[in-house]
Amino acid sequence: MAINVNTVYTTVLSILNKEQRGYLTPYEFNQAATQVQLNIFQKMFDNLDKQLRIPQTDFDYSNPIPNMDDVISTFRCIGDCVYDNAGTIDVFKLPILDTLTGKTIVYNDKPSSTQFAFYRLGTITSGVAKPIEIERLQRDAFYNIDRSDLTAPSVNFPVYLFENAELEIKPGTIVDNVKASFIRKPRDVVWGYGVNTTLGNYVWDGSPGFAIAPIIPTTGSVDFEISANQQTEVILEILKYAGVVIRDPQIVQAAAQELATNK
Repeated sequence: MAINVNTVYTTVLSILNKEQRGYLTPYEFNQAATQVQLNIFQKMFDNLDKQLRIPQTDFDYSNPIPNMDDVISTFRCIGDCVYDNAGTIDVFKLPILDTLTGKTIVYNDKPSSTQFAFYRLGTITSGVAKPIEIERLQRDAFYNIDRSDLTAPSVNFPVYLFENAELEIKPGTIVDNVKASFIRKPRDVVWGYGVNTTLGNYVWDGSPGFAIAPIIPTTGSVDFEISANQQTEVILEILKYAGVVIRDPQIVQAAAQELATNK
């Protein structure tokens, strides 16, 4: 379940204004909230890697590995790789469409409301009825694997090299039915608003929207996509940024201390 952006923004404002410490504009909040979500998102993978090295419990709901995996699963995508033999080397381009949601994938540009941004490559498979996982190799191993008949790749044991958002696959007889699973980035957080023509204050617009940096839309909002279990961490991290924006070191120190206590 996602975190409502208006809940976070109003909570942050109420904490900041409790002692008249300052005000955080929607633009400042959206910038901080997007960065906080991205930081927490990136830490998920490090935390999962560390947890895999620790003995686990089999008790329902308390096993941290499937719990973390459930959170990451929100950002999983899969798509068909496109075969390209127009260059000197035949390659497969990474997917341009997420078949799970129907949204297109961008690799360098800012995504829109109908797009996702690529983050990390997952499993590559070939075949239809019984897909075979293709093994990823580094450049040195990829070029030397053909030197021995025992290690030479085949249709049943294929390998690939991933560079510059392209896949070079051996053996060269594989020219179709290649799929890639991958992780996308979370969308930028947006507290959308309109302006009250009478009082001049900002009024939250909860309709679905999307971000086009650095302009904040005057209509439509985008909630946090990370788990609702991380709402407290989100608020405290945004308060740290807010303390820097309004130049109040006490806010930064208090938020950092509370985060350390929670951890």
